[in-house]
Amino acid sequence: MSDTIAGKKLVVIITHGLDDPEKATLGLVVANAALAMDVEVTVVFQGKGVMSCTKGMYEHIIAPGLKPLKELVDGIIPLGGKMYVCIPCIEERNIDKGQLVEGAELVKAGKLINAVMNADQALTY
Repeated sequence: MSDTIAGKKLVVIITHGLDDPEKATLGLVVANAALAMDVEVTVVFQGKGVMSCTKGMYEHIIAPGLKPLKELVDGIIPLGGKMYVCIPCIEERNIDKGQLVEGAELVKAGKLINAVMNADQALTY
């Protein structure tokens, strides 16, 4: 068995935000670490997790002892990752696409299912 993980695919699903800053932040710590290890990463924001990529909200999600969530989210795209945001989840919360962080792609369930089915691993936070 090889220790090489470069080129593998990981999906990290963030389902928390202001309601549980630690869970939201830990998922993004893992995503950033995987990107630094040349893993292909897609971060999916669903449910309350959409607050973790909404301007005016994500700056205020801070878990003691961890990097600020904003810094972690802002690192995803520059490190080569993808960010998917659940369309029904933002519509339910009256969040406009313009309120989302740069690089966020709006998706519905089909795109998420495709990403998960083609990934080597999927994690939910």
